[in-house]
Amino acid sequence: MNPFSEIEQIDFSKLNGLVPAVIQDNSTQKVLMVGFMNKEALKKTQETGKVTFFSRTKNRLWTKGEESGNFLNVVSMLVDCDNDTLLIKANPVGPVCHTGADTCFFETNKESGIGFLSYLQDFIDKRKQEMPEGSYTTSLFKEGTSKISQKVGEEAVETIIGAMANDDENFIYEAGDLVYHLIVLLSHKGYRIDDVVKELQKRHS
Repeated sequence: MNPFSEIEQIDFSKLNGLVPAVIQDNSTQKVLMVGFMNKEALKKTQETGKVTFFSRTKNRLWTKGEESGNFLNVVSMLVDCDNDTLLIKANPVGPVCHTGADTCFFETNKESGIGFLSYLQDFIDKRKQEMPEGSYTTSLFKEGTSKISQKVGEEAVETIIGAMANDDENFIYEAGDLVYHLIVLLSHKGYRIDDVVKELQKRHS
């Protein structure tokens, strides 16, 4: 899918050639910052895949991260119902705010709640790609489907034992091990935890 396919009709006339651009973290959904774009900034963003604004103070194009290296890599771009505001979902490289904060609204930009599972799989996928020595996850990937599947089975049994013993602390601990090893197995097989979510949503509907 072309991340820029829905922005061709954006209206730059209302703010003297500028439109607000709201930048949202593609993973955490946190709003990172708000800037302004003119046609040239939008074009450069499309061409480079890195968010570029028009700086009203410097009166020039400004690519976020051009000095710090903390770029905003574009995932998708959407225009609002009035065709005069952009929503850009991006993957940030490092903190976004010039103060060093994660966001310009001083929020901590980390996955929380159920969204942490996607963050965890990103970490596991990175282990699969880099295969660092000494990593337990690396050792699982090296041993392959049989070993990983065995660990999922073992942790499932341990989770059941914790539940049957009414040992809530151990039950939750073992459930965590079960989910972790299941995600490793999903990554090994080329799937995401999101694929499981889609399957459950399909059943629910």
